[in-house]
Amino acid sequence: MDVFLDTGSTLGLADQIYEQLRRAILDGRLRRGDRLPPTRELAATLKISRHTVTTAYGRLSAEGYLLGRRGGGTVVSDLIVAGAHRPAETATRGAATGPSETSRHVVYDLRAGVPDPRLFPSAEWKRYLRRAVDRHDGAYGQPAGLIELRIALARWIARSRGVGATHEQVVVTCGAQQALYLLARSCVRNGDVVAIEDPGYLPFRRVVETIGADVVAVPVDDEGLVVDAIPSAARMVHVTPSHQFPTGITMSLRRRMALLSLARRHGMVIVEDDYDSEYRHVDRPLEPLFRLDRNGSVVYVASFSKILSPALRLGFAVVPPALLPAMLDLRRLIDWAPATVDQSALLGFVADGWLDRHLRRSRRVYRARHRLVSGWLERLAERGIVEAPPSNAGLHVAARLHGGRDEAEIIARLAERGVAIEGFGSSVVHASTSGILLGFGLIDEGGLGDAMRVVEDVLAAT
Repeated sequence: MDVFLDTGSTLGLADQIYEQLRRAILDGRLRRGDRLPPTRELAATLKISRHTVTTAYGRLSAEGYLLGRRGGGTVVSDLIVAGAHRPAETATRGAATGPSETSRHVVYDLRAGVPDPRLFPSAEWKRYLRRAVDRHDGAYGQPAGLIELRIALARWIARSRGVGATHEQVVVTCGAQQALYLLARSCVRNGDVVAIEDPGYLPFRRVVETIGADVVAVPVDDEGLVVDAIPSAARMVHVTPSHQFPTGITMSLRRRMALLSLARRHGMVIVEDDYDSEYRHVDRPLEPLFRLDRNGSVVYVASFSKILSPALRLGFAVVPPALLPAMLDLRRLIDWAPATVDQSALLGFVADGWLDRHLRRSRRVYRARHRLVSGWLERLAERGIVEAPPSNAGLHVAARLHGGRDEAEIIARLAERGVAIEGFGSSVVHASTSGILLGFGLIDEGGLGDAMRVVEDVLAAT
């Protein structure tokens, strides 16, 4: 990337460097991870003082465009989703498309459900991955996953979530989505009734629709899934009780017990998608449905996409014994077994305590961001601009829009101001509710404050 200086410009030299590099990033000519020339080298090339270059780099770093890496120089930040001529990557829970695809640039990335890549323990993970590569035996592995990893995961979820299960019940998967697919395909038949949350996680709906299931959208209120609205004929119910997607509601204990009672009476399978439960910011967590279940009705599904990275594609399900044979038979037909090298790396990472260390660190970071966003929304709610449902967990906070306000228009206006954000729309089947999701996984506290000021301006003016 060449930088051209105009000595006759009214802009100072540092400002010219700043503007040219910033525009190159926003236009996509410089992309995430691209390395910039060292300040000393660029200063020598341009025949200017190094201080001028470091001033420009420092400003770009402070605004989130650049990131300094120890031993790796200065690179374009992962926080910038740039490029006017290409869609930004979407790795969220809900929409497959979003405002990032239509905006000219993204300065503030508030997409929901994406963890901060800067928190990923790269050095430790690389060490365990290299060890796994050196030690692998070339075998295909078992459909349920490495027995040693399943033992470690059974112990970890018993300690961290109170989910008591034997390792025989643990099935390692390629993320939560594969676990949901395996469950749906092995338990649901053409014509079966399947209940989902509305608004809710629509990729699961698409899975069961491909099977020919009769999908019933069940409303969600401030206590979570409305259990009384679930049809008694339902074969399966998908629920996100710890941090409902997208509203952020935590399902009340009363509703949890009512759902378990309904499942027991009618032989339903409850899929407990424990989305975002690792990041509990307020109060003590409620007991998982799996822990409360006494009838073998609940399948517990979780992943490491939010804890570590979506790129790892690692998750697991804790499955009642009666459902295991059919699920594992299907697994053999699809891909036989999870990747053994990745499993071995995760095994060492969990067994040596690195997962717990990483969680302690990331929880502190996300708790501070959650507090900032929640406090801002509470103030907006007091002014009547939005409604802010209780939010106790996860990597995003929801804000409901009222008074017939146009969700799509607000998202479009935010996109024009450089804010990538998502709404309820892509998660709704019949529900009339609308709102926006304020994700804080990809943006630090300093950037969050600036982003929320833009959000407030747009909401107040729309």
